[in-house]
Amino acid sequence: MSVAQRNYTPALYKGNWEVVIGMEVHAQVISQSKLFSGASTTFGAEPNSQVSFVDAAFPGMLPVINTFCVDQAIKTGLGLNAEINLWSRFDRKNYFYPDLPSGYQISQFYNPIIGPGWINVRLDEAKVFGLRINHIHLEQDAGKSFHDQHPHKSYIDLNRAGVALMEIVTEPDMRSKEEASAFLRILRTTLRYLGTCDGNMEEGSLRSDVNVSVRRPDETLGTRVEVKNINSSRFVEQAIEFEVSRQIDLIENGKKVIQETRLFNSSSGETKSMRSKEDAQDYRYMPDPDLPPLILSAERVESIRRTLPELPDKKLTWLQEDYGLSYYDAALITSECGNAAYYEECLAVEARKSGNKVSNEKAKMLANWFTGDLFAYLNKAGLDLGASKISPAYLVELVDLVCDDSISGKIAKDVFDIVWSGGESPVAVVERQGMRQITDSAAIEAAISKVIDQNQDKAQEYRNGKDKLFGFFVGQVMKETGGKANPNMVNDILKKKLSVDS
Repeated sequence: MSVAQRNYTPALYKGNWEVVIGMEVHAQVISQSKLFSGASTTFGAEPNSQVSFVDAAFPGMLPVINTFCVDQAIKTGLGLNAEINLWSRFDRKNYFYPDLPSGYQISQFYNPIIGPGWINVRLDEAKVFGLRINHIHLEQDAGKSFHDQHPHKSYIDLNRAGVALMEIVTEPDMRSKEEASAFLRILRTTLRYLGTCDGNMEEGSLRSDVNVSVRRPDETLGTRVEVKNINSSRFVEQAIEFEVSRQIDLIENGKKVIQETRLFNSSSGETKSMRSKEDAQDYRYMPDPDLPPLILSAERVESIRRTLPELPDKKLTWLQEDYGLSYYDAALITSECGNAAYYEECLAVEARKSGNKVSNEKAKMLANWFTGDLFAYLNKAGLDLGASKISPAYLVELVDLVCDDSISGKIAKDVFDIVWSGGESPVAVVERQGMRQITDSAAIEAAISKVIDQNQDKAQEYRNGKDKLFGFFVGQVMKETGGKANPNMVNDILKKKLSVDS
């Protein structure tokens, strides 16, 4: 896929203000150990139970780079179409905070591991734009402070201290809260496909800082304000909405926007000032004397490139082009790598059974059952797809029973429910319950004749022009056959019988 040119003009805010947005996304690297120590990264452990001497900044403890985390950063860069810098360096970013034991953070400022890249962002089927990535750098996370556990004390948990983060920095290419939200969603999906970040925002493993400014169209960039640590796409939209309105009100009332860092309150939907915006010199960046430059080989980068999975944008395209799926269905299927894997296994099972490419009609029917009934059952049971009681093979079996007229769509829903509850295959359920559809035209005609004989008055009303009674007769025939008669055959034969019987 190539970078998409913006195929639409973003709307101006309140008619005459352009919003300019850039983001810095902190993605926690999937790794069993931390960036510079062997301490575990398991989420939810007892406070301060996963802290090494390095993480706690004991004197004389030296950091050692986790090469797996480096590979994860390379994979992320390749997945975001970015340049991989074969030479990079770690710096010390000096600032005091209680949950940063050393008093500095090991980060990359001057020479990051990943250079410029891009990602295509879709708002819907018709709107797409290419968002530029400025760079990605590796750094260690800080611990976590708790200020609500005691009326007079704060508590510190250093389990997160030293966990590897990738900071993904965009160019200021977004022009609305919707674009920012869409970017965060597709980035999260891409990272999950790559297996480099789990994207669990509620656990803090994906957090975003949003830089917002406003200007009149074609003017120079306005003063930007950074809103820190937002952990959902919905909150990103709320924070931008509030901040844009606040900045416009300031300017229209003759005041200036101050460059600062602000915090977002998800309860009130408002931002509040945290501190004036620091510049690089405030952090006193310096090369870390305990870590040599990070030198990569081109062969190492290429070997990682060969392991890249197919990413959601490409999957979405071929699901639409090769199988005729709607944009909505294709986007829903590709929104999670687990969804895509399940659906692709359905296609593979069907192709093996038939020996041919799956028809568009059957592919669409599989998508409908997958994104409709199966998702509904999973949501009701509070389960994720990995715990589904309906395997891809069972879903294919059910759809095949409908397609070959063994059962009707209505009976299929009953079969689905029984399979979900009991674990039997759809074919076994249909055979045990005697649910196969009646396709014998003589048997259906006999049932229709019996229903008409029992309802001669209504049959005459129908012939006299009361067309709505047709549905009544269909219902009676289905009742007479226990719901097993083929609906299409019932409709065809019933129309003929009602038009000639007297």
